[in-house]
Amino acid sequence: MKKLIKGAIFDLDGVILDSMSIWDKAGEMFLLHSGIDSEPGLSKVLSCMSMTEGAVFLKDKYSLNMDVDEIIAGINHTIEDFYFCRVQLKENVEPFLKGMQQAGIKIAAATSCDRQVFEKALKRLKVINYFDKIFTCTEIGSGKDKPHIYLAAAEHLGTLPKDTWVFEDALHAIKTAKDAGFRTVAVFDASTIEDINQIKKISDIYIEKLDDIDDILKKAFL
Repeated sequence: MKKLIKGAIFDLDGVILDSMSIWDKAGEMFLLHSGIDSEPGLSKVLSCMSMTEGAVFLKDKYSLNMDVDEIIAGINHTIEDFYFCRVQLKENVEPFLKGMQQAGIKIAAATSCDRQVFEKALKRLKVINYFDKIFTCTEIGSGKDKPHIYLAAAEHLGTLPKDTWVFEDALHAIKTAKDAGFRTVAVFDASTIEDINQIKKISDIYIEKLDDIDDILKKAFL
């Protein structure tokens, strides 16, 4: 097992946390609270951006009389209650992470979500200690349309991209990781259903949920 997977990088929203439903409307909810109706498809536009990039986009697109930090704080405030009190793990997440840890595989996370939002959720759900380190797009300075966050995580783990598996649900993120030389495991989430055929085509492994590690290993040899 260790020869095949030396390190693993997990997306949080849509892979670890069953949270994409809130992100599908976070931008719209924030604008609505500001008295602004958003254009259709806003969530898809924002999906590949970091929080900072998304805030800059919203400020320019909707001529918001707020600075970027205020916009980020407003979006985070919109979704905080969901993360702090209600969000749940996706199916089989905790035993899967435990199995990887027991196998001696180094684990990191890479997320577009801001730290102040997800940390309380991961602590409440008792999975935060499985991750050696959690990287955010905001702190890295770019979204998942660029490989910087994955490369930073692999560097921290001390593993080469070819020995590091990236678990993602979104097409653009899978594509970025694969183009950077990582092995990719696509995990199904309902929010990505319209891209499902492309996701299956470009990912090294496609799974409906996080199954046991032995199952992932078997699929890797197919």
